[in-house]
Amino acid sequence: MFRGVQHINMDAKGRMAVPARQRESLAAQCEGRVVMTIDTQSPCLAIYPLPEWERIEADVQALPALKPAVKRFQRLVLGYASDLELDSNGRILLPQSLRDYARLEKKLVLVGQGNKLELWSENLWLAEREAALAAEVEGDVPVELMSLTL
Repeated sequence: MFRGVQHINMDAKGRMAVPARQRESLAAQCEGRVVMTIDTQSPCLAIYPLPEWERIEADVQALPALKPAVKRFQRLVLGYASDLELDSNGRILLPQSLRDYARLEKKLVLVGQGNKLELWSENLWLAEREAALAAEVEGDVPVELMSLTL
């Protein structure tokens, strides 16, 4: 399980150092092999351990591709999917196309989402967080969340 929010940096070569807690989990789950792709609903990236991605990829490929919206989704999510591996220093080289999509600069935020990690530009993450907090204050909470007891 991936949990927590961590502020990290990307170096001039486009590499990010994976924090030790997530690095240990990735080493145990997939020997540091991950798949990174875009999130089609937010300007961020999703990072999956390889076995988790393989399950998701099979589900996405099984969708009815004759439906235009499904085909667009498949084209983006599968098309941007990149096989990556942590180097000996626990870093991942972020492909330029993914950096461009998520508007990544030096300051990044890694957000645990259970089975995956999200990677955000720090500026976009702060705006997303503020928007989410404002929606809760305004009572704009989906009915599905109302049944949770936290």
